[in-house]
Order: sequence, then structure tokens, then C-alpha cells
Amino acid sequence: MIVLETNNVTKRFGGLTAVNEVSMTLYQGDVLGLIGPNGAGKTTFINAVSGLNPPTSGTVKMLGEDTTGLTPEKMCRRGLSRTFQIPSPFPKMTAIESVMVATIFGNDPGTIINPVEHAREMLDFVEFPMDETVVAEQLNTVQLKRLDLARALASNPKRLFMDDLASGLSEGELNDIMRIIDKISKKGISILMIEHIMQLIMAVCNRLLCIQFGTKIAEGSTQEVANDPKVASAYLGSEDDS
Repeated sequence: MIVLETNNVTKRFGGLTAVNEVSMTLYQGDVLGLIGPNGAGKTTFINAVSGLNPPTSGTVKMLGEDTTGLTPEKMCRRGLSRTFQIPSPFPKMTAIESVMVATIFGNDPGTIINPVEHAREMLDFVEFPMDETVVAEQLNTVQLKRLDLARALASNPKRLFMDDLASGLSEGELNDIMRIIDKISKKGISILMIEHIMQLIMAVCNRLLCIQFGTKIAEGSTQEVANDPKVASAYLGSEDDS
């Protein structure tokens, strides 16, 4: 079943075309990796799809409903949540308070009976490594990304965008993230993840979407896209580039 699709999504900033007519499909149960060189337009694309910076043209549909240009909060209420490449927590709030905010405002009123317990469950689910009373401004980048993931899950999404969640992780922490992504997928949440660590991509993704200079150059199974000469050229450069 198709749970999210884009058709020719384009995002321009003045005369710059950052995303150029990208069409893609996210299926139920997917762990879809969004890959491409730095500056390819990956984050801009998910910003456009999720409503943070709406598309200049093209359409976004969730479960067949046209959601193009809806605000992030409306997209969240329709079951789409996300993390950010650079987390922006409430610096003076504790970890559990931060997740409670997402719990209360990310769900329909009355859906969550006990927001405190729900927030605690989300922190436990992502294996948050600190005490729940730690203040966000005291956390390092890796800890903030784990908190950001707990916040994203607090709205009980059916679709989850993750932006560069694994950057800066040690080998042991990378294995932890693989396990957590597997747990998320087993909850029935379809995942679109931007990632640069190919070890992680190859381990958890069943499909890949690759973009270069804002344009889709490949989409398909993980092995198909990983072995596509256009993708290798995008990352390594062709002989003509040397």
C-alpha cells in the first residue's frame, strides 16, 4: 500500500532550483533511504514534503489525500513526524518535558490519557542515555538526536522522516541506532531516512532513493540503487570529472 507519494515536487529559492521535479513513493513497511552527495537537496526535499518549506510546484499525497503545502502541525496530525539534522530543543526544559510537549500538541486532544507516562515510554523506547530530568541545554549532539527521535515518536506517527540521525556515532552507538530503527519499523511505521553512513543504509533500508543536484537519479531496491553506475558517479565522480 502506498502511504506517501510525491509527484514532480520542485522547490525554488529565487533563481535557484534546489529540488527539481522529484517523484517518489513510500510504501507501508518501507525503510526508504534518501541518499546523495552533500548539497544534493535531500533535506530541502523532506522540508517541502513535510510542510516546513512548501513546494514551489508539484504535489504531495498521503494515503491518497492531497497534502501539498499543509503546515507541519497539520501533517503531524495526519501521521507524519520527523527529526532534524540539527535538533532544536527547548533548552531550559528537561528531557521528559520536551517529549511531553510533543505528546500533548502532536496528538488529538484526549488521545493520550497520561502524557507523562507516554513521554517516559518514548524516552525508554529510543534508549535515551540520560536521566529524564536532564535539561536539554546540557546534552551533546548525539544525546539531542536521541531526544529528537523520542519527540518525533511521541505523536504516534505512521510515517517518520529521519534526517541524518546517525552522524557522529561510534560503532557501538551505530549498532544501537540500527536496533532502534528496526524496533520503529516493527511498530508499523514507514520510514524515510536521510543518511550518509552506507553501513547503516545497507543494513536497514529495503529501498533507496538517490538525488543529485536536486534531481532524482535512481529509485529502487537497496542493491539495485547501490550498484547503479549513476549513483557511484554521483558519489565518486566519473572519469570525465577527473
